Amino acid sequence: MAKVGILGAGTWGIALAVLLDKNGHQVTVWSVLPAEIEMLQSKHEHKMLPGVKLSERMIFTADNSEAVEGQDLIIMAVPSTYTRETAKRFRPLVAEGQRIVNVAKGIEESTLMTLSEIIEEEIPQADVAVLSGPSHAEEVGRGLPTTIVVGAKSKRTAEYIQNLFMSEVFRVYTSPDILGMELGGALKNVVALAAGIADGLGYGDNTKAALITRGITEIARLGMAMGGKFETFCGLTGIGDLIVTCASVHSRNRRAGMLIGQGYTYEEAMNEVQMVVEGVYSAKAALLLSRKYNVQLPIIEQVNAVLFEGKSADQAVKDLMLRDKKIEVSDASWKEE
Repeated sequence: MAKVGILGAGTWGIALAVLLDKNGHQVTVWSVLPAEIEMLQSKHEHKMLPGVKLSERMIFTADNSEAVEGQDLIIMAVPSTYTRETAKRFRPLVAEGQRIVNVAKGIEESTLMTLSEIIEEEIPQADVAVLSGPSHAEEVGRGLPTTIVVGAKSKRTAEYIQNLFMSEVFRVYTSPDILGMELGGALKNVVALAAGIADGLGYGDNTKAALITRGITEIARLGMAMGGKFETFCGLTGIGDLIVTCASVHSRNRRAGMLIGQGYTYEEAMNEVQMVVEGVYSAKAALLLSRKYNVQLPIIEQVNAVLFEGKSADQAVKDLMLRDKKIEVSDASWKEE
């Protein structure tokens, strides 16, 4: 049995708490909101995960020390926009070499850093890893079969975390390509906004397939320019996560995109969804990265234009369709005629 502290009592943190508790580990869940802790302690259920009962063995706390001191593993499960603030809060309490696995997805707009890079900067004594893949909390909490990837700098750390999470309903692979995993996880949220916008406009499966296919091309193009591995973008944390986020009824990014396609502003859409829509925060960062690495990202460019420049969603789709004619596979060629 391992002792695991989970920082963040949102749906993903709670779903992982349920999984780890069933795996026989002692789980402590922390939240900065005392009212949230009180709700979990009294109801043993998260309001956004109805029907998912929380074990009496779980500990819920707002005490910083109780959440991290003596834990074998710390899970950083706060929304991406709170990653740096949370890391700063817990830095004095994290022991040398203590393992932290980040499970949120995003890129910090002001620095263009991935979330694991932020944690490493704020908590340099920690051994930081990443858990990512197609894994909606609503399904993990209910014990539906899910497959995911843990990325770490050392094989030993990756396999340790793999062993903690692995179960008959939660299969975990390992990878050394943390950067590729994080870029796939962050940028797929932006493409999922585009997929949702297309749904909101009333477009069909052909449009969705095109956005997913060309979307992963954009993600891989930028990711490889930054040093990620092509195989990562073909795997669970690339195309796998993109498919589920673009198509699932559980996807907050797709749902927000649908509302935007129906005429909502991004602020109105986020208020309606009532959860953090990570793609809105990653969109600007993705565009800045494309300029830094001189990589074309036409879908992500149009998402930014709709979100922040007042462009109509319908016009954005037309502009994508009427771009200059291209060959699909850039390194393919015909025999000379």
